[in-house]
Amino acid sequence: MSRQETAIHRQIGCKTFPCEDINKDHYLIPEINIDPEVVRLVLISEAAPPDPSDYYYAGESAAYARTTLAVFKQASVNANSFWDLVDRVIYFTTAVKCGKTGYGIKAGTIKTCSHILETELNLFPNVGAYLLMGDVAIKAVNYIAKRLTGARAIPAGSTYKIRGGEFFFKGQRAFPSYLQVGPSFGIEKSKQRMIVEDITQAKNAISNSH
Repeated sequence: MSRQETAIHRQIGCKTFPCEDINKDHYLIPEINIDPEVVRLVLISEAAPPDPSDYYYAGESAAYARTTLAVFKQASVNANSFWDLVDRVIYFTTAVKCGKTGYGIKAGTIKTCSHILETELNLFPNVGAYLLMGDVAIKAVNYIAKRLTGARAIPAGSTYKIRGGEFFFKGQRAFPSYLQVGPSFGIEKSKQRMIVEDITQAKNAISNSH
């Protein structure tokens, strides 16, 4: 690890696991060494996968890595592998660090884990845009925003109605979108198209913020 790199998994974490609707055996945080100064785009999705081998940084065959790479390539990001995306100063994480036990995640769980996410996001001082993939990520960021400013970063409403608006989190553009990982990804082609559009918008926001 170079002097500029930070071991993310040593900077954040949960010790007490107070939430009842999660599987702490599926607890995952990014075990990656990265220079926080160079990260320009942060993508936040829902929760850790049931199988650790599907997590973002588990390898090129990991489900999270494969579907994420696919939509970024559709958004004309020049990348041949998931690690090309990481090398292109993109950081990937989940709002909830443990696996789900049911279809949904309770608001209290999202709020509790948002404290970990807040510590995590504070590691990256030069982010130009945030991609919020799905309702859980949007709620988590809103909990953080309320603690920081007293107001939501993303307004209430269905994602298809609010996406496309100009929203800001920690002074930078935030893009509410749909979940790009998990078993439901790809079923609704219209959502997949919107994900690609939102990634494109986030990419443009980063370019314009230089």
